[in-house]
Amino acid sequence: MKKIKDNYAILDKDFYYIVEDILENENFQKLKEIKHHGITRYNHLLRVAYHTYKISKKLDLKFVEATRGALLHDFFFYETEDDSAYNALKNHSFYALENARKYFELTELEKDIIKTHMFPVTQIRPHYKESYIVDIIDDISSCYERIYCFRKYLLNTFLFILTFFSIKFR
Repeated sequence: MKKIKDNYAILDKDFYYIVEDILENENFQKLKEIKHHGITRYNHLLRVAYHTYKISKKLDLKFVEATRGALLHDFFFYETEDDSAYNALKNHSFYALENARKYFELTELEKDIIKTHMFPVTQIRPHYKESYIVDIIDDISSCYERIYCFRKYLLNTFLFILTFFSIKFR
């Protein structure tokens, strides 16, 4: 495990070996700098990929391809300037697929996972069980990450108010 020291890789070496080449790709590493759901896009992708790996392996599905597709489902750096919030939501899977194709050889299943992970927003129905799994895990992870960050924001706000009033009324 060369320079990658991510929790999921440390916890599960089999998972790491499936995604090692992606994690070590210098362009993929740039996702550590991009915010996504209140955390980094890199961490979001790791979470979705790891849970996809565990569930698809347990269900005896194509867990290697599912894990790799899950790790690449949001592999994009930007939306175009003419994208509204809805269009950005709808189109980012195509940006991710374009990037993934540039840097990695993809199977049809991996392409389907990336293209359809925003179903029904994209209106492109997944063709594989693994694609549905990634779609669902991505939705759950996104909600969790947003709630976690909102909770953290509320706690910080509460602490600020508490500090403000304790200093003001001393």
